[in-house]
This record gives sequence, C-alpha cells and structure tokens, in this order.
Amino acid sequence: MPQPANLSPGAYEAEGGPVGALLIHGFTGSAAETSPMGRYLAARGMAVQCPLLPGHGTSPEDLTRIRWQAWAGEVEAALEALRERCEEVFVGGLSLGSLLALWLAHRHPHVAGLIAMAPAIKLQTRLLPLTLGLRRVWRYNPLGPVGDDDLGDPESSERVWCYDQTPLWGAGEVYLLQRRVRRALPAIRQPILIFQGRRDGQLDPGAAQLLYDRIGSADKTLVWLENSGHNILADGERESVWEQSHRWICERAGGGRP
Repeated sequence: MPQPANLSPGAYEAEGGPVGALLIHGFTGSAAETSPMGRYLAARGMAVQCPLLPGHGTSPEDLTRIRWQAWAGEVEAALEALRERCEEVFVGGLSLGSLLALWLAHRHPHVAGLIAMAPAIKLQTRLLPLTLGLRRVWRYNPLGPVGDDDLGDPESSERVWCYDQTPLWGAGEVYLLQRRVRRALPAIRQPILIFQGRRDGQLDPGAAQLLYDRIGSADKTLVWLENSGHNILADGERESVWEQSHRWICERAGGGRP
C-alpha cells in the first residue's frame, strides 16, 4: 500500500462561511483522501473539517486495539467544532467514513445532509463477521492488505496514504459499527447523496442501492461512477465527485450558495 512522501496523512481544516463540511476518510487510510475535496470546498467558501481517525496515519499497530467508539468520538468532536461556527453542517465519508457519517446523522438530527462515498454497508467478502474471532488469533490479515487494484486511474496510488497491513482488530470494529448503522438506516431522514464506483472490488455491487433502499430519507440521490474503484476520492473521477457534491450542498443549504 502506498505512503507517498509528498502526502501528509494529517488532519485538515479551513475557516469559511455559514455552511460547513465534515469529511471522514476510510479504514487504514488517512485525511490525505479527504483533504483535496476539503480544499476544493474551502476554496468555494465552505468551512471544512477533515479529521484523522484514531489509530490511523501512524502505524498499523495503532489499529490493533482500537474501538469504533474512538472513531465516533473524533468525528463527533469535529462536528461540534463546525457547529460552533456554522449555521449548517453537511457530513461526507468514504467507506468506513460513510458509516461514521450515517452514525452521526442518526445521533444528531441537525446534520443538514449526507454524502456517502463507497458506503461500506455491505462488502464483497463474507469474512468480515469472522474477524471478531480471527483477530484473537492473527494480528493482521494473513492474506495481506486490501489492494487498490480496482482503481481506474493508474496514477491513483500516488494520491493515497494508507497502511500496508490490515489489522484484524480494527476490521472487527468496522463490522460492529456496520451492524449498528444498518439497523439505524430507516430512522435516518437527512438528504443523502450516494456514490459508488462500478469497478469497486471491495463493496458488494449492490451496496449503494441497499443504502438507497433502506435509508429513511425522502431526498436521496444515487450516482454511479463508471470508471472508478473503491477509493473514489483518489480515482480518476474524483473531481466530478467534488463538483457534484458541492452543487448538491448548494441546492440544499438554507442560505443558497455557500
């Protein structure tokens, strides 16, 4: 897995106007995934927070005894920081980040809207539930890390900072959060914009549709990216994701364009 020297995995934030965006990265990844989109939105007047989840951006060892509640606490703090200076806050997330965004929306009805990118509602592998037991035997996935070979743009790896091992303890925590979020979907009412890549090798092909069908939102939009893999924030159609997300937020922000 890549860790390009020119990328910083650290958190990013920017001051802005009355509309804020909280962007949450994926499992074993870093804020290097979300910060380019954050900068795009900040350049258009939005306040932005791209937190670094606990256990990420350092060493895989730090994900071997983490709890999903630590990730939830970090994003909840980032949400509250935006609320202090913004009238409305939209929350977006990639993969694990989408689960955390949905969890926030369920707990905080004031969240103005959601952007679920490659939502980890259902994975292709059926082994995720087994990680709760396997993580007591193996520290890391014995089959190796989950690769990015599904990405359409050959230069995508230069835009990704992530771990070169998959800690099974952390994967088990993703599963525990996934179960909780799936149960909560009918009670989540905020507007939602969902993206999934056709080439995604990690999600079930129907994951985005499953989220669309089960969430309680009346205002919901599903966008398929024909040439993107799982990490749509690094792949070749990433700028389209930024642009569509910004336009979608502007259409729903109470004060018009941020």
